Amino acid sequence: MRAQSVENESVQGAFRALSDPTRRSILMLLAKDEMTIAEVSGHFEMTRAAVKKHLTILQEGELISVIPAGRERINRLEPVALKRVLDWLNYFNNFWDEKLSALQKSVERDEIQKLNPPKTDDAQKDE
Repeated sequence: MRAQSVENESVQGAFRALSDPTRRSILMLLAKDEMTIAEVSGHFEMTRAAVKKHLTILQEGELISVIPAGRERINRLEPVALKRVLDWLNYFNNFWDEKLSALQKSVERDEIQKLNPPKTDDAQKDE
């Protein structure tokens, strides 16, 4: 159970970061290229301070890394963190695949039984 708890903790910050549409938009920008805070800010109608707060949450969720480059800080997407989120979500994808497959088999069995009902004692006497 502890291993599962550690796994959940590792994606919790990422989910927090992904919960905001502005941060998701920032990730889309960083997927195309690394950017400074000023470059990211240029894409949004908000202050640099507000963008910096979003970048901080993304960094806390380990979705981006920040690399000092002289006086600037370059923001870079960290795809490994997104892979952890995807792996976590895929567990539920597999869960639903199994449930839906079982449901499909059950429906198919019911359809076959409707088309070929079991013979009753009366039906066997008629033959």
